[in-house]
Amino acid sequence: MSKLTYAVLSCLFAALITIGAFIALPIPGSPVPIVLQNMFIMLAALVLGPWGGLAATIIYLFFGILGMPVFSGGSGGIAALVGPTGGYLIGYLPAAVVIGAISRKGDNKLWVNLAACLAGEILVYACGLFRLKAVLGATWTKTIAAGLLPFLIGDTLKLIAASLLAPRLAETVNRLAGAESDA
Repeated sequence: MSKLTYAVLSCLFAALITIGAFIALPIPGSPVPIVLQNMFIMLAALVLGPWGGLAATIIYLFFGILGMPVFSGGSGGIAALVGPTGGYLIGYLPAAVVIGAISRKGDNKLWVNLAACLAGEILVYACGLFRLKAVLGATWTKTIAAGLLPFLIGDTLKLIAASLLAPRLAETVNRLAGAESDA
């Protein structure tokens, strides 16, 4: 795959991550909404590998930091990184690398992708919960109740969906990259 194709795919996944952030459902009693952006970060890492997934995530975060309304709820700016959901946003960076690295070791097998996504989600939650606790000044029990428990079922479904979709997407990307090299 050429560097240009790789860059274009990273940008495409950054756009999908942004779209996923706009598909947000607020949770009563929690400053953290349910979003699909984490599913698209998982897909980017599973399809493009650790560095392509990281590139897509960096592009997404970069535009958000610049103030573009790409974060959940149409927010943007540095304030999002220091707010209650900032830890989750920062956690996407190591998660993308870990997901991509683990999935590459398992040649896109379903159980490896599931394990990779689970490891990535654990990283996102670790970063997110520490930041959420600091911002809210809450106990760990309240922090976990607001920032983890309401999301477990949905995030499990998202990691299953990403793990199932990734091999087909990777196959399509590889086929397109092969056609590109033939041209």
